[in-house]
Amino acid sequence: MKRSRLVICMFVAGVLTAGAQTKITAVDPTNQQEETIDLPEGMTYDADSLLQEWNARKYLVPDTNCENPDVNPVFEKDVYVDRLRRIPAVMELAYNDVVQKFIDQYSGHLRRSVSYMLGACNFYVPIFEEALDMYSLPLELKYLPVIESALDPRAVSHAGAVGLWQFMLDTGKRYGLEVNSLIDERRDPIKSSYAAAHYLSDLYAMFGDWNLVIAAYNCGPNAVNKAIHRAGGSRDYWTIYPYLPRETRGYVPAFIAANYIMNYYCEHNICPMKTKVPVSTDTVMLSRDVHFDQIAAVCGVDPEELRTLNPQYRTGLIPGSIRPMTLCLPHAEITAFIDNEDSVYNYRKDELLARRAEVLVNASVAPEPGEQRRKTTAKKKRTTRRSSRKYVTIRSGQTLSELAKRHGTTVSKLRRLNGIKGSNIRAGKRIRVR
Repeated sequence: MKRSRLVICMFVAGVLTAGAQTKITAVDPTNQQEETIDLPEGMTYDADSLLQEWNARKYLVPDTNCENPDVNPVFEKDVYVDRLRRIPAVMELAYNDVVQKFIDQYSGHLRRSVSYMLGACNFYVPIFEEALDMYSLPLELKYLPVIESALDPRAVSHAGAVGLWQFMLDTGKRYGLEVNSLIDERRDPIKSSYAAAHYLSDLYAMFGDWNLVIAAYNCGPNAVNKAIHRAGGSRDYWTIYPYLPRETRGYVPAFIAANYIMNYYCEHNICPMKTKVPVSTDTVMLSRDVHFDQIAAVCGVDPEELRTLNPQYRTGLIPGSIRPMTLCLPHAEITAFIDNEDSVYNYRKDELLARRAEVLVNASVAPEPGEQRRKTTAKKKRTTRRSSRKYVTIRSGQTLSELAKRHGTTVSKLRRLNGIKGSNIRAGKRIRVR
């Protein structure tokens, strides 16, 4: 395709590492008026935080041979229209000013995040494609988690949506994902992918239009039905666009832009992070309770690797005594677990699996008067909350990423706890790390 115009934009390091944007302005395609649109939450995650994910640290490395990685060519409108048309997709991938603004976000401000996601696709896209294919759904839906979670399996939204597909609690349970104090299968890439495919299939049976399906995945079918009613019964996404919640107005354009950038990243000088081949894994079924710390100590498994391979277990306890539970391990460690199973179960079991089934009540001490008991309880709670907090003083040269790694947290959480915007921190300042 001949380019009718080519503009070169240089992105200095400061721009690439700037704080995440949460809104953009674009021209409303229905009335040609400029409007402010909320970015999907997956487009607001900091690239440094994404790169702290265990798989990223273990298996992804930057492409040091990438040419002009900070140079983003900008093309004429006809080029974008033609490229979108040539993507092999069942779904409509239409172009307008709103779509262009989201393409600009991915090719500009979010370049480093796109580089991470292109590498992380090797971990997750095969799972997505198998689930979508099982339900006979368009495979381009594999890029829905790009805007939902930026392919961060640890992602938790402000509204409480969890995992790669960002399931809310009630929707996850409705589609067979177990969620309780010990287990959260919304974090399981495989189970959540099949649940998402099932949900998308049901939404298509309801609306019969993929743009409306994607909108409903974001804001729920009730909100889409209200927008259809307010638009006089029209079932065209771009007609009901003004009647949708503000974030959902950007959701379909963001999905189209994600498909664009995941297909045409080379044209924008974005290089995927190189992916080292992950270790081969297998699963065993457990019928007894076991803790990650027991497996790590006896079988020599990295505790963080255990959590990454088994993200559905919230506390590190696998409650196999409730019902048979899966344990995923590298092949070598599977053998070690089977050979040392009794040793694993017995290692520090009184400490790690201390959950009494029956207790005796000490009746020899009279209970405190009600008011005093309440005061004592309240005081203990206040003391516990204070003691759970931790502060550190920033040393010269330290960064938020370094502090997050050192204290087992994320850059986003440090920003939220301390009201920090951007990435600049001042030496000598005392900040909260948990």
